[in-house]
Amino acid sequence: MSVFHYTTSENGLTVEHLLRERWRAGKKTVHELRMAKGVKDMDGEPIDWRSPLPAGTRLTIEFPHAPSSYESDDAKHLDVLYEDEHILAAMKPAGMATHPAESRGNGTFMNQVMAYVRNRGGDYAEHIHRLDKGTAGAILVAKHPIAKALFDRLLEQGEITRVYSAEVDGYVKRPRGAINYPIGRDRHHPSKRRVSPSGQSALTHFRVKQRTDDSTFVEAELVTGRTHQIRVHMAHIGHPVKGDTLYGGSETPDGNYRLTATKLSFVHPITGKQTTVEVSET
Repeated sequence: MSVFHYTTSENGLTVEHLLRERWRAGKKTVHELRMAKGVKDMDGEPIDWRSPLPAGTRLTIEFPHAPSSYESDDAKHLDVLYEDEHILAAMKPAGMATHPAESRGNGTFMNQVMAYVRNRGGDYAEHIHRLDKGTAGAILVAKHPIAKALFDRLLEQGEITRVYSAEVDGYVKRPRGAINYPIGRDRHHPSKRRVSPSGQSALTHFRVKQRTDDSTFVEAELVTGRTHQIRVHMAHIGHPVKGDTLYGGSETPDGNYRLTATKLSFVHPITGKQTTVEVSET
């Protein structure tokens, strides 16, 4: 069972308004909560959804039938970077898929997350975004259906700042810049993307952190979140990510990309707090 708590901050708020208007929880989620009498007070008593509540009312919200289908995988330690009642952020290693290709698959980041959540009495975990298999870094995971809906909306509206560190081939001359080229599918390769006038708008900001004889270390921020965006954009300006041979990058000994999602920042849609998750770079 997934459970979280919420304290109202204003007089007159109703459960109905909170769920349907403020959080815009899905119809299925709202229906299941209503049928299960899943919104309760501090004493465990169901709350009338249409009664105005005084400020400071503490609600307990229980989801009795919202399990995720991922298999649990305790094989490796999950590196948790941040966690509250609503979400967790954890480190995905390079070389590991974000989620299995089929429902009973195993050995992925989400299988590890599911084991972590179930070991702590939960049964729900759904990723908010993904990272390519060869990319390492922080991934946000929702711990209940309302958090999933709210964070999906934040991502869609571009309100989650996502910053990456990359080592790219060659000497990047400009100290900083913006790469603003639309990205679409490559009709000659099913999993590849390319800069295309008919593609979706895509904008990446970058700044140089360090240069070596044959490579440049850059920090890149996604303004949009297209598939393979940083990989496509850096390759397009002649500096593919090291290890990313699909886009012309030089090979690395382990076959992984020199690309890491290092920072996530957002205003938490439930707590209202500015929240930043960072990966320590070694």
